[in-house]
Amino acid sequence: MMKYAKGIFIFLAAPAILVAGLLAGGAALADPLPSWNDTEAKSNIISFVEAVTDPASGDYVTSSARVAVFDNDGTLWSEQPLYFQLLYAVDRLREMAAADPSILTTDALKAAAEGDLKTALAGGKKAVLEIITATHSGMTVDAFQTSAGEWLNTARHPTTGRAYSNMIYQPMLELLRYLRDEGFSTYIVSGGGVHFMRAIAEDVYGIPPENVIGSAGNSSYQIIDGVPSIMKDPGIAFIDDKAGKPVAIDSKIGKRPIFVAGNSDGDFEMLEWSTAGDGPRFGMIIHHTDADREWAYDRASHIGRLDRGLDEAASHGWLLVDMAKDWKTVFPGN
Repeated sequence: MMKYAKGIFIFLAAPAILVAGLLAGGAALADPLPSWNDTEAKSNIISFVEAVTDPASGDYVTSSARVAVFDNDGTLWSEQPLYFQLLYAVDRLREMAAADPSILTTDALKAAAEGDLKTALAGGKKAVLEIITATHSGMTVDAFQTSAGEWLNTARHPTTGRAYSNMIYQPMLELLRYLRDEGFSTYIVSGGGVHFMRAIAEDVYGIPPENVIGSAGNSSYQIIDGVPSIMKDPGIAFIDDKAGKPVAIDSKIGKRPIFVAGNSDGDFEMLEWSTAGDGPRFGMIIHHTDADREWAYDRASHIGRLDRGLDEAASHGWLLVDMAKDWKTVFPGN
């Protein structure tokens, strides 16, 4: 299925091996992915990681080349009923409009401020851009990230009642940690705003700001009240989605990843390019199949549509992770 060595053994129950490992000061042989069920998905991941980190393996990859990239929305945290960044923008717009109603200069802005998202978003990309421009520009990057971080930690999701910062996937947190423990560098490569994700990525994922790649608005260097600052300006500079993702990885990382995970057709080109490289490669798609613990959606979804990925995953050798079957738990603490 994947391009890695077969027949990797996991010695979970051999006392002699355990003792030897402890005496050598090596990593304990505890389950690295305890929130994953013991299905083929879990065994494929572990087998790949063991193959590329074992110097005796024909598929060994040096640590400098162990690059792993992850989409964010729908891959590391939830994305329903709307992308969290858009929900943040609507909440911020309400606050701004309460202080100064004159900012509501378009029908989309007026509808969003009134909570009528159906009407607001009927205008498509143009309407979304109006909302993002009104709420994401005219401030420093530092001020924006402080605002976004506070919202993510204090606002509550309309369905689950959880803080948005607690809508992350426990199995994926374990996977990120496991990869880093095995010498991988982990990155986020997502269509979400780079400054929005950087507001919380290190705290919740252990991924530092410099390893977060995302969409970006225009920005400029200015002196604000005597302080050198980067200002967020109106307009979009780069959309990190679809074919833009491989371009961004090449520009920002400069290496083709050997491990890549996404959840939607917006990640297709990233998966395709990453797994087309020489040597062992691992592609993974999170398939949202769990209507009881999260949401079930794919082909017809307005968010995170997965159509081409479902059709072509097998031919590319990508792992389809069945959330309902492969995960013991979804969110931390449940």
